[in-house]
Formats: sequence, structure tokens, C-alpha cells
Amino acid sequence: MPKKKILAVDDEKEMLALLEKRLLACGYEVFTASNGKDALGIAKLDHPDLIILDILMPEMDGSETAARLHEDPKTKDIPILFLTCLFTKREEHLEGHESGRNYFVAKPYEVEDLLGEIKSIIGKQ
Repeated sequence: MPKKKILAVDDEKEMLALLEKRLLACGYEVFTASNGKDALGIAKLDHPDLIILDILMPEMDGSETAARLHEDPKTKDIPILFLTCLFTKREEHLEGHESGRNYFVAKPYEVEDLLGEIKSIIGKQ
């Protein structure tokens, strides 16, 4: 079975490197981008099974990046897991963390919780 592909997008290089290292250790094929513009190109070219997307980024934020991904026929069906500090873990559960093909995990997060969410999303495909 081919490895599942994940595109991780975050402008914080240290966070991106840690996430990439952990995902590789779990057996995923990982692509990274430090901004929304690069993420759009990588998503079209490599068509990942999941995009992990930070919301607060300069130039093109995660919300705009996601909107553009959903508008493009080549990328519209790729699920997006937002990592955000815009709400707490409690609010994440109160509001329902799933919205169509978008999922949300509050920062800071426990790595095991994030990995569980990734497995859950990829398992639905």
C-alpha cells in the first residue's frame, strides 16, 4: 500500500520541522510549505491525502489558502486540518471540530491527539 501523503503548512519553521519529523516517523510521505502560495502549488502538483494548515500566516492566511484550495477542481476534495490558537480545546469540542472537509485542532496541541486526528481523517478516505 502506498504511503499516505500529507502537506504541512506553517510559517513557523521550527514548528514545521518538528511536525515533519513526527509525520515521517509515523510513515507518512510529507511535503512542507512555509506560506499559502507555496502550499497551493504543492497541493496541485502532489495532491496530498491531507493538508495540515496553520491559520495565522502572513501574506495569505490559512483561511484564504483553504478557500482557494476549495475553489480549484484539482484540490477541492482534499481534507484540511487547521491548526489554530484562535480557539481553545474546550471551544473546539463545543463548536464541533468538523465542518465538511475542514477539521480543527487547537494550539497548543498534544502530538498524540494530533496524530489521532490525522489517522481519523485519512481513515475516512
